[in-house]
Amino acid sequence: MKLFFPINKAVIVFSIFFISLVNQSNSQNFKSDFWEHVRYGGGIGLNFGDGFFSGTLAPNAVYEFNNSFSLGIGVNGTYNSQKNVYKSTILGGSLIGFYNPINEIQLSAEFEHLNVNRRYNVNLDIPNDNYWIPALYFGAGYRNGNVTFGIRYDVLYDQDKSIYSEAWAPFVRFYF
Repeated sequence: MKLFFPINKAVIVFSIFFISLVNQSNSQNFKSDFWEHVRYGGGIGLNFGDGFFSGTLAPNAVYEFNNSFSLGIGVNGTYNSQKNVYKSTILGGSLIGFYNPINEIQLSAEFEHLNVNRRYNVNLDIPNDNYWIPALYFGAGYRNGNVTFGIRYDVLYDQDKSIYSEAWAPFVRFYF
């Protein structure tokens, strides 16, 4: 079908820019406070020595419904390697909820679902692994401003498949 008038890419780009500019100026009149309640945080881990390396990046965001309750999501990416033994890639996501009965105490529940892909050295005669592992953590911590120190417990812990060595794990959380 032939159009009545020619349209080029510059006109399309300018139109999109103009519409978004008008939309942005109108949205400032109807200001939402949604983003004022969103807090960002997460974890960064680095461990290495004598042929071993482990690096983790786990950002997340929570929405504070009020001073007592928050709910959010996160992603997790980890790479591990031990020279001449194995390499693993772990990717997944999580849902997390916080309850603060008082400002200094934080109770948490987190469901995490990770895909583990382990590749062993061919000389070890160990088959490679690729599986999903769920974890359900319940935790408690002391909160001071943007920082919470505490401990959590994985009620779904599987000694053979979990990426962690124990069901109990200390944590430090930062949210801004």
